[in-house]
Amino acid sequence: MSEAAQIPAPEMKAQELQRAFDVFNQVSQELTQAYEGLQARVESLTAELAVANGELRRQYQEKQALSERLSLLLNALPAGVVVLDSAATVSEANPVASQMLGATIIGSDWPTLALAKLAATDSPDEWQLAAQRVSIAESPLDSAGGRLLLIHDITVAHELKANLERNQRLAAMGEMAASLAHQLRTPLATALLYSSNLTQPELSDAARTRFAGKASEQLKRLERLIQDVLLFARGESIGRDVIPAASLIADAAQIMEPLCREKGICFTVSSEVGDSIVTGSRKALGGALLNLLENALQACDGRTERSAEVRLSAVIAARNLRVSVRDTGGGIEPEAQARIFEPFFTTRGQGTGLGLAIALGVVRAHGGTIEVSSMPGEGSEFVVLLPCAVANKH
Repeated sequence: MSEAAQIPAPEMKAQELQRAFDVFNQVSQELTQAYEGLQARVESLTAELAVANGELRRQYQEKQALSERLSLLLNALPAGVVVLDSAATVSEANPVASQMLGATIIGSDWPTLALAKLAATDSPDEWQLAAQRVSIAESPLDSAGGRLLLIHDITVAHELKANLERNQRLAAMGEMAASLAHQLRTPLATALLYSSNLTQPELSDAARTRFAGKASEQLKRLERLIQDVLLFARGESIGRDVIPAASLIADAAQIMEPLCREKGICFTVSSEVGDSIVTGSRKALGGALLNLLENALQACDGRTERSAEVRLSAVIAARNLRVSVRDTGGGIEPEAQARIFEPFFTTRGQGTGLGLAIALGVVRAHGGTIEVSSMPGEGSEFVVLLPCAVANKH
């Protein structure tokens, strides 16, 4: 008889129940431990979430404060700020821009708005807006093609600049008064001398013709001097001509080429200006450029020890038209370089000394400069820098 058969049935059921109860207790303890672990993890995650929420709230508050400060700064700026989207539509504008261009400019097409509100002036990137003179600086805003326009009111600065130029011209007129008397006296005295000889009855016809020619030559010199003085004193009105830079260079080259060929001087032209334009007086700028080229031609005239050459070149550099006039003449002495733009200063006997002064005045009136570099015996280079723009930009 087996051992299991010897155990009574009630005792066997009690043992099975005990084992089941022990297993249940063990599983219950494991579940309790798992629950306690889970509860600890939940508390840990809750704490971490609270910290993260606090950090996000702090960052949001900082960004909100920054946004408010930027908004206040934008509204307080004395300049107009206009934001354009990729379709050139006005998406945002600060109060100054709205005051300048109109309160309803949001949603407007900028090219249409600019055409209606802005009038071109004699300077690139400067516009007339009703009674105000403004400058507009443009910057890319994002990779989607948005743009940021910064509109400055430069009315007062423009008036101060005009007054300064007027005062400088008056001061220069005062300084050159004494020099003018000397410049006029010499050709006038010479013309009077030749004219007085014409009254001598024993004078031959050939001598009379020669003296008359000499007198006429001195009178023409007087006329040219007076014209230069008037031009310098009056100053050129720069106007509002829209001048293709390539056309300005081509016109000067067309005039200079036969003059150089007549004197046996090599003349070369290099123009890489694309569609750039200059705003101002075509006549005044053309005259200033020709003045520099004629000076270069005169500097090369008579140079027999080497090949004489005049080179005219033009490129676009940093939104400026850079025009170079280089010659292989005798060069300019260092002490003369410091004075060549002074009225009535000349190194040539028949020169009026006003050509370079007038050229510099014209270029400055157009917002540009003239620079000179020269070495005695090595030739000279005059470089004109003029603000320029791209055709049909606005």
